Amino acid sequence: MNDYSLNGKHAVVTGGGSGIGAAISGVLAQAGARVTLMGRDASKLAAQRESLAAYDDVGCVTMDVTTPEAIEQAFAAAAQAMGPVDILVNNAGQAQASPFAAIDLALWQRMIDVNLTGVFLCTQAVLPAMLERRYGRIVNVASTAGQIGYPYVAAYCAAKHGVIGLTRSLALEVAAKGITVNAVCPGYTETELLHTALDQVVSKTGRSMDEARAALQRANPQQRFVSPEEVAHAVRWLVQSESAAVTGQSISISGGEVM
Repeated sequence: MNDYSLNGKHAVVTGGGSGIGAAISGVLAQAGARVTLMGRDASKLAAQRESLAAYDDVGCVTMDVTTPEAIEQAFAAAAQAMGPVDILVNNAGQAQASPFAAIDLALWQRMIDVNLTGVFLCTQAVLPAMLERRYGRIVNVASTAGQIGYPYVAAYCAAKHGVIGLTRSLALEVAAKGITVNAVCPGYTETELLHTALDQVVSKTGRSMDEARAALQRANPQQRFVSPEEVAHAVRWLVQSESAAVTGQSISISGGEVM
């Protein structure tokens, strides 16, 4: 019987030092993958690697997904240390709220650079070797903001919609080449990013933290926030060899908010 392990696979998780990325890295390591954590904050990466000390093959590479040269160097280092990348999880992201009329070009460009261009650049870094070996699993951590609209985050929504478009297009290009490309779309998830959003709601509306949490939870028909581990296990399912027929999908992990 197949145990659905990831033994022998090398997985790279961007934004792997905290939140959803940390949960994904833990689940993939537990499944037997060699894992490279990538991100900007070396201390967070080191802490997450330490939390996975029970697993032998977990490494860290510091890089910024908005810097092409850093990406090239990071993926070269990862491949040298642990072999060609079999699994790429494009998780690094950032959200910033602003009324549309107040969005300046710098904010707009930052949201596009981090959330969309970073996915493009990291995927380009691993795709040639995947094509050569005719095997690969790419999972883009998008958002329900890539499936529907939310007020005050137009730039973030635009970027995440772009991630889903990229996912669908690339999935078709590589469909017959042993590579799958999918997106997971979490709703409000219990992470630092959510806590920042809650702080913004409190500061701008005068609501209490409990009121702010309740307001966001109402978007989820289950009346709760998603856990990072729930997202991680969806990624785990998508990257196994046995999920080869699943590609070009944008899977909403949101308690039924998006159907």
